[in-house]
Amino acid sequence: MGKVKYATGIDYVQGSLAKPKVKEGHTCGTYLIGTHRTAATTNPNCTSLYVREADTYKRTSQPSSKELAARARFTAVSAAIKARKADLMSVANDEEAFMAQKNLPGGKKTLKAWYWMVCGAEYDQEHGN
Repeated sequence: MGKVKYATGIDYVQGSLAKPKVKEGHTCGTYLIGTHRTAATTNPNCTSLYVREADTYKRTSQPSSKELAARARFTAVSAAIKARKADLMSVANDEEAFMAQKNLPGGKKTLKAWYWMVCGAEYDQEHGN
């Protein structure tokens, strides 16, 4: 980790400052990542700069069957939520059911979270999870 002092007028940089270039199948350069700590501290050094190799974020293994199943579930539940939100006949009932459980212990506090819970449970029931 390195301490960083930016030019006058730049307090901090947070995120990628440079990314490797890919040209004709050849990768050239490295990642340059600036961070800024926002947590309360007495240390005056709150900025850091990291250099990462070009292939740092490349996947080194094939997705597992568990990961592929999670991806399939996410895709299916997301599509079910989209369809359910578009069905004007069910919107009023969905909002009513959401409001009924909102203030209960363990109740979902946002309509989006409620949709994920309901459609996720329907997916799990159909697929025996």
